[in-house]
Amino acid sequence: MADLRVGILGAGYIAAWHADAIRRTKGLLLAAVCDRSAPAAEGMAAAYGITAYTELDDMIASGTCDAVHILTPPPLHHGLTLRCLRAGLHVLVEKPAALSVAELDDMAAAAEAAGKSLGICHNFLALPSYRRLREARDAGLLGVVSNAQINWSLPLPPLRSGPYGSWLLAQTRNLLLELGPHPFSFAVDLFDGLEIEHVSLGQWITLPGGAERPQSWRILARAGKVDVTINLSLVETVDDRSVMLRGSAGMARLDYAADTLVLTRDNTAELVLNPLLKEMSKARSHLREGVVNAFRQGRSLNQNSPYALSFRNTIAAFYDGLRQSQPDPRFSPGHARRVMQAIEDSLAAIPSMSTPALPRMAARAPSPRVMVIGGTGFLGRNLTRRLVARGFDVRVLSRGQGGPFEDLAEQVETVGGSLQDHDRLGELMVGIDHVFNLARSHDRTWDEALRNDVATSLRISRAARRAGVRRVIYTGTIASYDMSDPKAVITEKTPFGDMAQRNLYARSKAECERCLIEAQASDGAAVAIARPGIVLGEGGPLQHWGIGRWHGPGAVRLWGGGDNILPFVLADDVSDALIAMMETPGIDGESFNLVGTPLLTGRDYFDEIARRLGARLNVASSNLTTLWAADQIKQSLKRHVLRRTDAQASTLADWKSRGHLSRFDNTKSREILGWRPEADREAFLTRAIDDIRLFL
Repeated sequence: MADLRVGILGAGYIAAWHADAIRRTKGLLLAAVCDRSAPAAEGMAAAYGITAYTELDDMIASGTCDAVHILTPPPLHHGLTLRCLRAGLHVLVEKPAALSVAELDDMAAAAEAAGKSLGICHNFLALPSYRRLREARDAGLLGVVSNAQINWSLPLPPLRSGPYGSWLLAQTRNLLLELGPHPFSFAVDLFDGLEIEHVSLGQWITLPGGAERPQSWRILARAGKVDVTINLSLVETVDDRSVMLRGSAGMARLDYAADTLVLTRDNTAELVLNPLLKEMSKARSHLREGVVNAFRQGRSLNQNSPYALSFRNTIAAFYDGLRQSQPDPRFSPGHARRVMQAIEDSLAAIPSMSTPALPRMAARAPSPRVMVIGGTGFLGRNLTRRLVARGFDVRVLSRGQGGPFEDLAEQVETVGGSLQDHDRLGELMVGIDHVFNLARSHDRTWDEALRNDVATSLRISRAARRAGVRRVIYTGTIASYDMSDPKAVITEKTPFGDMAQRNLYARSKAECERCLIEAQASDGAAVAIARPGIVLGEGGPLQHWGIGRWHGPGAVRLWGGGDNILPFVLADDVSDALIAMMETPGIDGESFNLVGTPLLTGRDYFDEIARRLGARLNVASSNLTTLWAADQIKQSLKRHVLRRTDAQASTLADWKSRGHLSRFDNTKSREILGWRPEADREAFLTRAIDDIRLFL
């Protein structure tokens, strides 16, 4: 049988997991990708050597696909699935498959009418450890199961740092629609029926703009004689994604994030030895699971991580069922319908869900003279609110029409638009005096960075010039400097040096700066450049990668020893400096390092978190030379074993720069901008730790 040609619809984060799984599945050929964003589609197409499309109709008409994976935002799943099925394509759709049982029934009926297969990607059901859990339960090793607890405890960064205009945060119900399929798919697969008895929400968080969202869900259900508890916790918590079954003869705990299964059973030893042997049995299970996973991931260069395996096995099972005309029930529309019904029943059990609050009507329309691109991000939100506090009306460019400024409807105008659309950018800048460009892309290769970051910055600059904007204020980063020398003092006159073997973020930002300065002299707008340090403040992440490498919210390995002063700065102070850069004459072409008063080392910062909040994190030092050597080996293996031509190791100086070993002199910002960052240590700590939500 010829290989099935598979196309991907939606080139976001999850697309790479599907693409890699498709390429590693026998009998499948990754053929095309379609995304309304041309740079996203073209970037993925270049990475995988496939054809890019920006319109679904064009991809369908090309005849290059036999099946399509739909990986778009959930509100689009229903309509796109119907279009693909009616065009004669098999469809595998990401969870949630739809937004209601009615939509899912529509999709299933369309698949049956077209004679095509429809699958739903409940990927964790395909883990090897879950198969072993089912086998242990079915073999009676747990006895009669009376209780099941399914946990999804994982921080949800958008609740603290946005983007707040996304579908996910638009309504409370969307949180369960997005995250609920994971735990509910286990419950539905393990038990025949699921009757929802009670739902409680807690640990509410107030989003910018005043909307409130729950960070914990506790759902009590019953499946026959089995009590089922489903817990979702989205605060800064230790990762606990698990399924626990308790029975008359034993207990099983599946960690589906790590793909491990530990069984606990009673033993027949005498009283004194019984607890010892019980704990030793659990220890052997943990050791076995750890060794097997480490060997599997090491041998595959982490290509067989639990998450990767879950997609690979799901996709293989779906297409095996397609070829054999026997769909795998785990990924069938029938299974997905039971999952969706349980979610709908849970939502119906919350009385307040029936009457969503209406958006507040603005008393007047804003008259913006300032535009913020990237205004829904951490720093962008802070800047927008500081501008409003100073009396400015602001236009915020967002991917959608929503945003975190519902409480500022008279001062903030949020507009939708693409940074790839030069004409639209120009239209939005008409009447604008100053543009703040805080946008950045998340790229995996230098070619992607040139297309998505550098070219976009130039597009914004040229559109601004044609619209008559006085000045663009661009945010670069201090990460572009070589900060590897503890004796060096960095000022704005310090050159970046050779950027060819620097990390992608530092290199891309430096190239943006260079191109914007060049364009200023020809066809670009006047520009001033800000380079913020490690920014702390309301809405910022606890897990700041400028400080170290994080291993969950409770453990961080510092870049280096952690005993040198770090270039911390408060978000409020950065915003004040940016506003000063808008108002100060004669600074076109100038750059400003926005680094606060030297106050804290990395260890000081975490010691203060422990002292003030009672949260002692696991903080460890690192040897940057060792990390550099490990990266050399890693990138070499990627190039020569995995054939990743884009893999490139950074220099030792680049790795040492992550430790921020050099000191900064902020004299220029203080003298020219009149900038006064917080200099009192206690006041800084109050604003950086006490006054913000780091954990809840």
